[in-house]
Amino acid sequence: MATTADIKNGMVIKFNDDLFSIIEFLHVKPGKGPAFVRTKLRSLNTGKVIDNTFNSGVAIYPVRVERRKFQFIYKDEFGFNFMDNESFEQILLNSNLVVMADLMKEGQEVEILINTENEQAISCELPPFVELKVTYTEPGVRGDTANSPKKPATVETGATITVPIFIEQDEIIKVDTRTYAYAERVK
Repeated sequence: MATTADIKNGMVIKFNDDLFSIIEFLHVKPGKGPAFVRTKLRSLNTGKVIDNTFNSGVAIYPVRVERRKFQFIYKDEFGFNFMDNESFEQILLNSNLVVMADLMKEGQEVEILINTENEQAISCELPPFVELKVTYTEPGVRGDTANSPKKPATVETGATITVPIFIEQDEIIKVDTRTYAYAERVK
């Protein structure tokens, strides 16, 4: 058992009969009244993000998890199939456990959170940035540069990303998996 003083980003806790990952937190000590901790929690079962405030010093229940590297192999009607990079064992995950699945391509390396108590997969996370090829986008209009215009582009995984107007078809771009945002063009 731990207290709110032990809270860290990325920590997994048991809260309201569900497992939550702490996205961000802030210790607040107002001038009047007791201190508290404001947190933003993401449910590992549903993916839903909630805000919660804990009183300072309250007991929390951390869950011990391991991050293991896996490689995405393929998707079928049962879910997503991954291979452990060390033991070469394959596991199958349901679609609801894979975050940002439409940015994942075959051969992509991901991290899967494993609950060490029962060796069960909790969630799958992509790296912060992935490189994807643009398969379709409208050509940019010459001279239309006021206010840094953007346009939609379809990438090789089927996802649609908003990109700057100078990006053309068959270029490789870097995409931020946390925000679905264009980061940069890959040379």
